Amino acid sequence: MASVQSAPRAATTSRRSLFDALLSRDLVLIPVIGVVLIVGSFVNPAFLTTDNLMNVLQQSSELSVLVIAESLILICGKFDLSLESTVGLAPMVAAWLMIKDRSIGGSGVGINGCEGIAIVLLLGLLIGLVNGLLVVKLKLNAFITTLAVLILLRGVTLGVTNGQTLFDLPESFLYLGTAKWLGVPVSIWISGVLFLIAGLFMRYHRIGRAIYAIGGNAEAARVAGVQVTRITIGVYLVGSLLAALSGLMLTGRIASVVSSQGQNMIFYVFAAAVIGGISLNGGQGRIVGALTGVVLLGLLQNVLTLSQVAAFWIDAAYGAIILIALIVTRLTSEAPRGA
Repeated sequence: MASVQSAPRAATTSRRSLFDALLSRDLVLIPVIGVVLIVGSFVNPAFLTTDNLMNVLQQSSELSVLVIAESLILICGKFDLSLESTVGLAPMVAAWLMIKDRSIGGSGVGINGCEGIAIVLLLGLLIGLVNGLLVVKLKLNAFITTLAVLILLRGVTLGVTNGQTLFDLPESFLYLGTAKWLGVPVSIWISGVLFLIAGLFMRYHRIGRAIYAIGGNAEAARVAGVQVTRITIGVYLVGSLLAALSGLMLTGRIASVVSSQGQNMIFYVFAAAVIGGISLNGGQGRIVGALTGVVLLGLLQNVLTLSQVAAFWIDAAYGAIILIALIVTRLTSEAPRGA
């Protein structure tokens, strides 16, 4: 008799746990994503096709990598607005060094594709190191400092080639944006693996837990023995390295480097991270939440495009939906939980 009575109780507990999980700050966007999928299927029959969804994931892959980078920095209690400029500058410098023809904006050096990839990643690390030292060692305001670096790098990107688009790049340099593994674009594999690694690292590794501690209270973390300075600079290094990788993936997908590459990406990066539950105050949020933010923004853009919404209305719709998502996230995060 007891076992019969315990079955409904167990089922109720299971349903309540699932409900609480969906109301959590990290997963609150999952029902919203479900609604978008349903609406999109009615808007255009092509929406739920494999090719279209694969296209959405590939176009979101560069943003995904950048969101991971910014999420790590936000959880650590800092900002980095310059990530979008790293997306443009690092591949631009490498492409400039690879192209021999000076008439189309090349340097005349003519390095190979593998050397170009190495330069992209090294530039990412260098920019991250500079940002980390300025913010951590000199204790400059992270927001203003990285905004200044963003502007500086954007100017350098334009100046390197006088605003020209660089193309005719080696296939090895474009590999991450053009190749497929098992029928799936490499960029999707990369972003998926990075999300998995970042999520597990932040949840289970001692340095991941230290990053949360630093974002929550840096002084308390320092008293507890956490190497705040070293870890924070390391987070900036990893973030900028991921931004350079994102730029490499984007360059491969469009088979060129444009002077405006990465411009305005930071707005969508912050939107995806924040509506996914990453706190701007530091020390809160999970990588899985940021992933749901990326998926939501990618699906929304695709639905609006298939709906033939005029381009100048898409940004307005984006802003409105982001505000709604923020309000829902705020309300559900404060909602009382059942006993």
